[in-house]
Amino acid sequence: MTVTVLGRRPLVDPSDLVAALVPPPHFDGATLDTYLPDPAHPSQAQALAAVARFAAPHLRRVRLGRRGPGIGIYLDGGFGVGKTHLLAALAHALRGRAAFGTFVEYTNLVGALGFAAARDALSRFAVVAIDEFELDDPGDTLIMARLMRELTDAGTCIAATSNTLPDALGEGRFAAEDFQREIQAVSRVFEVIRIDGPDYRHRGDLEFPPPASDELLDSLAGTPGGARVGWQALVADIAQVHPSRYGAYVDGVTALAVDGVAALDDQNQALRVVALVDRLYDRDVAVAASGEPLTAIFPPEMLRGGYRKKYLRALSRLESMAHAALGDRVI
Repeated sequence: MTVTVLGRRPLVDPSDLVAALVPPPHFDGATLDTYLPDPAHPSQAQALAAVARFAAPHLRRVRLGRRGPGIGIYLDGGFGVGKTHLLAALAHALRGRAAFGTFVEYTNLVGALGFAAARDALSRFAVVAIDEFELDDPGDTLIMARLMRELTDAGTCIAATSNTLPDALGEGRFAAEDFQREIQAVSRVFEVIRIDGPDYRHRGDLEFPPPASDELLDSLAGTPGGARVGWQALVADIAQVHPSRYGAYVDGVTALAVDGVAALDDQNQALRVVALVDRLYDRDVAVAASGEPLTAIFPPEMLRGGYRKKYLRALSRLESMAHAALGDRVI
């Protein structure tokens, strides 16, 4: 049955936000055993071993009830090298003793509960896992520096993924040089583990299928959980929903057919689309689109800017979901 996306305004009770801090459905099967390092890139096997070492004492600490000062591990690498898989595997290994969320979900938690209540809720976990760690603005920088300091002081450990080294967070996005003390405080928490390699979702350049035909869009929208929307209407609609609620916004959607794709006009639009793409990917949603090629949604000037890596990750995930719509690639 076709579902409707436009106009959804999901309400998430603040008390449910902590319970929702679990790995997304796409990574339900993520374990340390199912991460397959590429032999051509030894750093992947080294990262796997490092995460396993990180997990072991936390499991023992939880069982014995001991809480010393928290430590951190930071998985740094390009998109598509398995960072999120390893982070989700860590959370699964701890069997409910770890919180797992994206950076924006944690900042939203602080906004919804207040700083003290969010800190207290998170401090009950052995590990707080932060996917896609990034500092996009001064407010987030100040909040996260304080939150991480107080969590680690209380004995909670931090595991994070990012495509930017900790001491380079915020570069090109805001006046990061004015917040070096906070950024350095964040970076001191972590042992940095570098992961090299190509994007596992493809090898080489992105290979999007051509823009979808009307027949394909009809077929996709007609599948159970399928939805069909116009691109401009979708971009306008998600501006009315906080990005932390995009997961709830697309819940129940299994396939998305989009009419009339065009390049985005400004960076705020682009960042909202990135957040939406991430939540669609988390839920293994197949995507087909007509209009301009999906490769064109982020104009060249955006791809040269401070958010370049975020846009490239979104394109990588869109490419995978577009092939899934044709049935010729598993995402």
